[in-house]
Amino acid sequence: MALVDFVVEEAERTLLIEVKDPSGASVPASERVQYVKRLQTNQLIHDELTPKARDSYTFLHLMARDNKPCLFVVLFGLDAIAHDPAILLAFKDRLLQRIRRETDEPWKRHYVSDCVVLTLASWAKYFPAFPVKRTAAI
Repeated sequence: MALVDFVVEEAERTLLIEVKDPSGASVPASERVQYVKRLQTNQLIHDELTPKARDSYTFLHLMARDNKPCLFVVLFGLDAIAHDPAILLAFKDRLLQRIRRETDEPWKRHYVSDCVVLTLASWAKYFPAFPVKRTAAI
């Protein structure tokens, strides 16, 4: 089971937060280029993000903690896309569509009410109570 990086339970919703940061100084440039390609296709959505959202919700359900809407939050620390909101919006739409229809037949229940795809720059606008910053790799 692959779970998201963080689960934050607020009064009115549960945040399932996945952090993807291939822009760190220790990440080779070739790996960053490959990551952008995976972001532009559905590979990242199909192979990593959708399974993490589903598995995290399944965990909440089995622990009887799925009584609030879930918002799936993907935080990209990818400098290459930080200034192109069109890439993020298209990615968000493809991600939500895949989460809701992972099989030939759509799920009977929308376990994720919505999703949002953010960069480090846009995070503070959506979640000012939870400041984030990139730290140096060890």
